Amino acid sequence: MKDHREYNLGIAALFLCFILLFAVTFGSFLTLRVLFESLPFDALVSSDHLLRHSKPLASQPIPPPPSPSPSFSTRTCSTSANITLSGNRTDSGDAWHEMDDDELLRMASMAPREARVPAKVAFMFLTRGRLPLRPLWERFFEGHDGLFSIYVHTSPDFKEEAPQRSVFYMRRIPSKSTEWGQPSMLDAERRLLANALLDPYNDRFVLLSESCIPLFPFPTVHAYLTCSRLSFVASFDDPRRTGRGRYSPRMRPVVSLSDWRKGSQWFEIQRDPAVRIVSDGYYYPVFRDHCRPPCYVDEHYFPTLAAKLFPRSSANRSVTWVDWSRGGAHPATYRRRHVTAELIRAVREEAGCTYDGREESALCFLFARKFSADTLEPLMRMAEAVLGF
Repeated sequence: MKDHREYNLGIAALFLCFILLFAVTFGSFLTLRVLFESLPFDALVSSDHLLRHSKPLASQPIPPPPSPSPSFSTRTCSTSANITLSGNRTDSGDAWHEMDDDELLRMASMAPREARVPAKVAFMFLTRGRLPLRPLWERFFEGHDGLFSIYVHTSPDFKEEAPQRSVFYMRRIPSKSTEWGQPSMLDAERRLLANALLDPYNDRFVLLSESCIPLFPFPTVHAYLTCSRLSFVASFDDPRRTGRGRYSPRMRPVVSLSDWRKGSQWFEIQRDPAVRIVSDGYYYPVFRDHCRPPCYVDEHYFPTLAAKLFPRSSANRSVTWVDWSRGGAHPATYRRRHVTAELIRAVREEAGCTYDGREESALCFLFARKFSADTLEPLMRMAEAVLGF
């Protein structure tokens, strides 16, 4: 009797275990079903696709180790120098407009601080009349439409137009008379900048004269500028009579003697500093009113503003080579008899600078001046072999 009772208890316990196991299993099934039905169909399909088509981790290629930082000649960066733009004009029509200076500067001051892509370089020519070295520049620009813009400021009396096939055709901007060393020279530079800022693709802005020449092919120049995080404005404290000696105490308190800087007129700047300069209504009147010969405003305004407004984003040097070895108020002018392959190579190879403040560079100058009109023939003759274009 006792054995029969123990047998019945064992059967009951086994049945209870079975019921408990069934309840747990059924509950888990219901939970999984709810979760499954709550997932979006697209997610289920995507997950299934990834599971069926993904490869085992072992079959994935191992990425190569990072390459060492290259020298500039082989540097790669987010530049559009090698982009070919078919059917895209370098400039959108005539550079002429009917705005006066106040309206132009106001429009330019509202321009975006960052350029669109592909980034263009604005070449701003400050001239008195013709561009005698125009054929050399046309050869330099050839084949690179869409990566540069041209702006020419000349005497308002000069009416000659470049041939229609030329990249300089209709690239004159509304201009006013300028006089060396006078505030009108600074006005012309700001006028060029303001016009160039109206193109949202212009990222770099370089000031040139009719006596400037390019020293390297266009892709090198474009990459050198657009890859750099710095502007190229020479700015230094010159304690001599030709430096601090030009400072006027009437500039205080806006510009103090400790703020005063001197440098090359031939600058190259980024878009953001360009917008800040055309927007300047604080420093400009002080320079216009109190920097008169023997204070030459074009040698002090940009260098002083570079030191005050964007000191950390300036390389503190120019990319335009000039020969001051002969002394005097003006640099040396090179004429036909001076132009040799040896001279051009020596200028191209002149080193002793840093690029972006991080590394020694074998390339310091992109342009050179002053070259007279009669140097065109020898320069064209050696362009391919020596200049590279």
